[in-house]
Amino acid sequence: MLINKDKAICTPKLILVPYSAHHVPRYHSWMKDPEIQQLTASEPLSLDEENEMQRSWRTDADKLTFIIGVPDVPISRGTFSFIHGNEGYTAIGDVNLFLQQDFDSNAPSESEGREVLAAELELMIAEPSMRGKGLGRAALLLFLQYILENKKGIMEEYRAEHAFGFEDGFDFFRVKIGEHNKASRRLFESLGFEQVGEGPNFFGELELRTAITLDELEGLRRKFGVEAGSEVRYVDAEDHEDNG
Repeated sequence: MLINKDKAICTPKLILVPYSAHHVPRYHSWMKDPEIQQLTASEPLSLDEENEMQRSWRTDADKLTFIIGVPDVPISRGTFSFIHGNEGYTAIGDVNLFLQQDFDSNAPSESEGREVLAAELELMIAEPSMRGKGLGRAALLLFLQYILENKKGIMEEYRAEHAFGFEDGFDFFRVKIGEHNKASRRLFESLGFEQVGEGPNFFGELELRTAITLDELEGLRRKFGVEAGSEVRYVDAEDHEDNG
């Protein structure tokens, strides 16, 4: 999606920045790790393929993504702009949204099989030293805040490319987790996601869902000590150079 192309989400301890071309080499190195491939159910790509994937995440109207970063020094909210080449953070993973029109086999019996628009989430903390510190949960809370606060714009961009229905937006958030990935399951359950269906699907994944609201999100942020994100301007290197 283009809605976040010049936006970063900032807290003193964590930032989310648009997935830009200059992130691809680092992302490509992450995805060479067999453990990450297994956890994300991903196949290794060439660098050219990874660049093409980045362009897809930037421009496709059903995809939204941020790179997760840890600031090199504590950041004061709302006082700066990021410019590639002088960013002051270390990238540690990513968080994604994929809007997917689906046939809902897990709907209640009275509406079984209805067509829904699911907001599917993905989270990766790629740097092993950064796992188990609560950063994945904090990134998800910031990401959910951004999505809910910008839901109208997200849906306008989606419907401009997918000209059908869903005037009320997506029906729920969902995540699909490998049945043996207990850490990821605990993380999402701590944010109110609940399993639907009786067990794993054909691919060995469990589906968890939530219809969280901004008020509920506020409560979770307080519970886990995560500050609200502040939107700040993000300038990509090429754009900065083009504009002088």
